[in-house]
Formats: sequence, C-alpha cells, structure tokens
Amino acid sequence: MGFTKMKCFLKWRTAYVIGLLAVTTMFSCQNSETDSRLSTPLKTYRLDRDIAAIDTLHIAEGLAKLKFKYPTFLDFYLDTLMGLGIQGNYNDSNPGIKLGMHDFLTHPDFRGLFDTIAQHFPNTTSIDEDLNKGFSLLKKYYPKYPIPEIVYLNSNLNNYAAFTYDTLAIGIGLDMYLGADYPYYASVGIPQYLSQRLTPDYVPVNVFQSVYRAMHPFVMDNKTLLDMMLQKGKEQYFLSKVIPFVDEHKRMGYTPEQLAWCEASEAAIYHFFIEKQLLYSTHMQSIIRYVMDGPTAAGMPPESPGNISNWLGYRMVKAYADKHSEMSLAQIVAPMDAQKFLQESKYKPK
Repeated sequence: MGFTKMKCFLKWRTAYVIGLLAVTTMFSCQNSETDSRLSTPLKTYRLDRDIAAIDTLHIAEGLAKLKFKYPTFLDFYLDTLMGLGIQGNYNDSNPGIKLGMHDFLTHPDFRGLFDTIAQHFPNTTSIDEDLNKGFSLLKKYYPKYPIPEIVYLNSNLNNYAAFTYDTLAIGIGLDMYLGADYPYYASVGIPQYLSQRLTPDYVPVNVFQSVYRAMHPFVMDNKTLLDMMLQKGKEQYFLSKVIPFVDEHKRMGYTPEQLAWCEASEAAIYHFFIEKQLLYSTHMQSIIRYVMDGPTAAGMPPESPGNISNWLGYRMVKAYADKHSEMSLAQIVAPMDAQKFLQESKYKPK
C-alpha cells in the first residue's frame, strides 16, 4: 500500500494528535525509573576552563601543571583531538606550543569560543545530575561496567560532542552544545537539522550513545538494511533503559512532530521497505540513507526523519524484548542473526 493511500486509511490528522499525546503520557510514567543515584558521585573536570586559564606568557609551564591533573587525557586532547603536535614536549621552543597552542589561546576567534562556553556553562550541575542518573541505571544492567571520569572540553567546533577515551574517561565538547542559533555552526558546515540537537539536553543522549558504540561498534560491511536497522534499534533500546528520563524524540534525534508521524505511519513505513525490496538489500547507496542522519527519508513524506529505519528497528527490538522478558538487556542487544531476530520478535507494525 502506498503512502498516499495509507495516510488516508490511517486518518492522519487524528492519529497525529493521538501520537503526540501518547508520547507525553509515556514519558511522564518513565520518570519513576530514575530515582537511584550512584553511590559515589561522578568525577567531573573542566578542561575547557583549565586550558583557557593558562598564562599565555608561560604556556609550557601551564601545560606541565595540567599534566598532573590529566596524566593521560591531556596529551590525547592536545595531539589527537586538536592536532597541535606537542607530543609531550612541554617546552616553549616547541613549535606546537610556540605557534599552535599560542594561537589557540590568543586568536580572537578561538578566544571568543572559550568565552562563549564559559558564558553558556558557568557550571555543569544539571548535566552532571542526568549523567549520574544514567550511569546509576547502567550499573544495574552492567554491574561490572567501570564508571568513567567526565572531562568537559572545548573541541574548537570539531564536532566532538561526546566520545569514550578507553574505559577511563568520556570527553564532552561543550562547544557542541551552544544552541541551535549559535551562528558559527553553519560556518563549519553543520546543517540546520543537526544544529537543532546542539543543546545541553542532548548531552546524555550522546554520552550513552558513545558508551553503547564502544560496546557494540556499528558494522555496515556486507550488511542488509535489516541488519543495520536492528543494530540501530538495539542502540535505541539500550538508551531507553539507561536514560528513560530523556524524551524519546530526543533519544532518536527527531523532532516531536517526526516522532508523532512515525507512530501514526508505522505500517506504511514497514510496507514501504517491503515493497521497495530494501529490507534485505545490501546495495549500500540505496539503503544507507535510511540509516544515517538526513533532513527527511528518501521517497517518504517531508514529515519523515532521515534515519527512519532506526525507529523501525527500535520497534522490532522492543517487540522482541516484550516476547523475551526473561532476557537481560545485554542478551537482547547481543549480536544475533537479523532474520532470526525478526522472526522471534513476532513484530507486527500497527
């Protein structure tokens, strides 16, 4: 059945409103799952502030002092993330310090970014509280998971929103959460549909996405759309368990309207992939656009989100989990043959 007929059949406008109401109701119920806290508070550090505070007349000395505070992370930040080429040589004659680091600390544009971060984030209290809740839930599902330190930093608009550093730390680029209207996002090539997510309330989403992807790296080679759909669906199911206090549309990276459209059009979305023979396709150019971010899904109405298959994968995983309530979260998200997983989920789009 095509989307035009399906939309008429579903009585779009009524279903759309019902979808919005259902989303609101569902998340008001989920908040009761987040009462617990870590027995030991997260250790958080403001590397952005520490870097900004370095005396530009004594840069090498300032970095040497920070080395004691960030014994392994500092060099990773300076050389791997920022590409300054200092290589642990904290000497004012080192070109990486004399030129690169000096420019980073004094150029008006770079300095302005440090100042903007300081204005937007005089503290990270609310973010810390959400991360604390998320890691407390993560420990329930993965008791042996080592709680990392949190290092807030300035990535100089290099799009390092959140990333894992071994199992020791998670880096969070505060420069990537300055709000959708921050003027320089467009100048570094970030499209409008992505800049809408560059706000502080997306930090928990990005942090726990990075945690999950460290456990289960996303694999595309020789995979069908169904394979990738379920990989992304399992990630979303994981997020629904560890950060249930974050609205589903934010966990998915959708607008509320896009999520409501998905809820109202589930059967049409599923039949679209069946009719187009995409579900079991390995033709990357044809299928990857339904997995990766985009303004809208190819061949679907403008109300659709670009990575529409991720939401459908989440629905499949949720159906599987409902049929296997005896299984742990780790067992549900573990690798499994995609066709077998779909069959055992007994998924039926609504």
